[in-house]
Amino acid sequence: MDLNEHLKTSWNLTLQSIVPLIFLTLVLIGVSVLTLGILAPVATAGYMHSLHRLLREGREPRMQDIFSQMRLFLPLLVFAAASALLTLIGYALLVLPGLLVSLALLYAFLYVIPLMTDRGLGLLDAVRKSWEMATAGNHLEHLLVMIIVAGLTAIGGSVVFASLFTQPLATLFLLSVYDEKVARV
Repeated sequence: MDLNEHLKTSWNLTLQSIVPLIFLTLVLIGVSVLTLGILAPVATAGYMHSLHRLLREGREPRMQDIFSQMRLFLPLLVFAAASALLTLIGYALLVLPGLLVSLALLYAFLYVIPLMTDRGLGLLDAVRKSWEMATAGNHLEHLLVMIIVAGLTAIGGSVVFASLFTQPLATLFLLSVYDEKVARV
């Protein structure tokens, strides 16, 4: 897998569609904050689906895309709550177990939302398939993908307004890698 090519693809698409991507990211953040995180998982699914269409079809993202995956509300809410509970338990034990739980969840379930939106899989099937995609093939390659996605997201979260650029970049990168992995498996 050529990670550099995936980065170039996501960079070029981000720059080509920067204005709609900034607005879509603002809507995602706004919906997540205003609903106290309750709609964050399903809004993220709509966001990813919209960016996936940009990647595959060249279709410009639209604001209403944020709510296009409402059918996934309950499964994604349950998944997010379970993930948050596991992480909270890890952090309650001490910082290191919480960090390890967070990294393990990210490693194993990086492709859950794309699988649910793209392939229409249910939660358990998407979790199983994401685990298979993460553990099949080159583990170092998957670890590098995880580090790049987490790094871009962390940079965006630590610098004011940077997430308006880094979030779409990280998401497009993840979706580009996802498309290659799905074609392989």
